[in-house]
Amino acid sequence: MRSSYFHIAISFITVLLLFPASFVTAGKRVNLDITAASFRKLPLAVPYFEDKKQPGTSSASGIKMADIASRALDFHGFIEIVDPASYGGKQDTQWQSLGADFTILGNYTVDKTGLILELRLNDVHEGRMLLGRRYKGDLNNKNKFILKFCDEVVERLTGKPGISTTQIAFVSDATGHKEIYMADILGEKIQQVTKHNHLAVSPRLSPDNKQLAYTSYHKGNPNLYITDIGRTTTRAISRRSGLNMAPAWAPDGKRLVTTLSKDGNPDLYLLQTDGAIIERLTANAGINVSPNYSPNGKELAFVSDRSGQPQIYIMNMKNGTSRRLTYQGIENTTPAWSPDGEWIAYTGREGSQYHIFKIRPDGGAPEQLTKTWGDHESPNWSPDSRQIVFSRKRNDETKLVVMSHSGRELTPLFKIKGNQTSPQWSNRFN
Repeated sequence: MRSSYFHIAISFITVLLLFPASFVTAGKRVNLDITAASFRKLPLAVPYFEDKKQPGTSSASGIKMADIASRALDFHGFIEIVDPASYGGKQDTQWQSLGADFTILGNYTVDKTGLILELRLNDVHEGRMLLGRRYKGDLNNKNKFILKFCDEVVERLTGKPGISTTQIAFVSDATGHKEIYMADILGEKIQQVTKHNHLAVSPRLSPDNKQLAYTSYHKGNPNLYITDIGRTTTRAISRRSGLNMAPAWAPDGKRLVTTLSKDGNPDLYLLQTDGAIIERLTANAGINVSPNYSPNGKELAFVSDRSGQPQIYIMNMKNGTSRRLTYQGIENTTPAWSPDGEWIAYTGREGSQYHIFKIRPDGGAPEQLTKTWGDHESPNWSPDSRQIVFSRKRNDETKLVVMSHSGRELTPLFKIKGNQTSPQWSNRFN
């Protein structure tokens, strides 16, 4: 029952104002190849942000804001933050002597109208600014401003936006019941989404981040629900007898594929977002679960035991034909397509443990990504395809862990009570 083919496979920023164009566009894009084997982490300094009313001094607020920026950038895996304790967090520092290649300098003002925050990314060696932004709005939005800027910094350096503004949906039993939560990547804001006081599983965020589909048992049957994130309103879209499980959003956000067992066998069905059945996709060919769309919506990865053991298959959504993808191992489940379409990550049993693997969508030899002790399950990709989040069980405790797409740098997430499982990474929040 551990295998996911049986087990229960779950007011914004006021305004962003830019500096004048000549200020914003200073400096060309760096476009670093952070995937190269020889790449070393970029040393970047984020001194304490300064209050313009008290220049040269450090306040708790300025230190906290700089820490948010540092942690968000460090999370991306290719940046090494220069410890501010090594230079006292001062902005007037000889950066080259500290080995910093880039700096982020922040200044802010708080008055009766709110917060004005100015941020600059500078190239130390060339002595020029690469990026500048001014944000104005409610003081409570300071983290949103900072995370937005961090994503632009990553884009300026690599050509691809960062993931600071993303969130992760997951299941936690912190309340004594399995409920669905959402958290930003730093764990600064953790929100309980469902409050059924019962079993809620399989969270799936819509492509626009506005809706969360999941399965809940609070009415006795595993029914399928959709919650509108902003309004926190929930509606049932499938209460059919039997399983209504593990929905997968189509890339256009207008359809879902889910497992229904209303006719006895667990099969895949294509639904409208109101729950109406568009098409039955599989018919009595074993147990069919864990659907996951390709980024272009043309194919669907799913798990079936039609060969006698749970393996991953690929379905052509145009003609309905399916082909087997995985052959190595006796149990392969929870496929997750990378947003760039290059890989499918999945859970595979290796001996007595579960590990994370990845394989090309057209087949070939899989690559084992996790090799440390414990059970590693339910992988899901960051929207830039550079990182994978999954659950890891050790000593009867299950926590979320993130690692690079190559399996390096495993980092535990969210130091909160209870077990966390079934993570799903959101797209970027605008």
